[in-house]
Amino acid sequence: MSRISDYIEALLKEMMDENNGLVEISRNSLADQINCVPSQITYVLSTRFTNDQGYLVESRRGGGGWIRIRRVKMTKPTQYLMHAINTIGDRLSQHQIEVLTRNFLDYEIIEDVEAHLLLAATSDRSLSEITTDRRDRTRAAIFKNMLTSLIVR
Repeated sequence: MSRISDYIEALLKEMMDENNGLVEISRNSLADQINCVPSQITYVLSTRFTNDQGYLVESRRGGGGWIRIRRVKMTKPTQYLMHAINTIGDRLSQHQIEVLTRNFLDYEIIEDVEAHLLLAATSDRSLSEITTDRRDRTRAAIFKNMLTSLIVR
């Protein structure tokens, strides 16, 4: 994880918290404010603010371009988990699981203990005996199964 990416993510989430889950900003002005290139903003949006992670992102590029990020509101934790299970593909990287788990914690869908178990069970270290080409598939299957068990507990 890059520190600038973490900072951008934290700043956008703080802005959303202050504005009822919605932020609209110019990509260039945000990049100027943070002192980074606009492509870094684009990278953070594409990796940390996806539909799978509970966000709707709209953007328009160009001179007057803007970004609008809206946090998807789920009325119940089980709905949020079901949404995640249904939108996760058949592969997940360790980084993707870390981001999803952090979002679950942010929305108080899971507790710290559950987050640690999710991360431990799906880590590269835990899956080290599985060939690299099968690791992300196995990780996704384990993660989905663990999320399902949280719903039916």
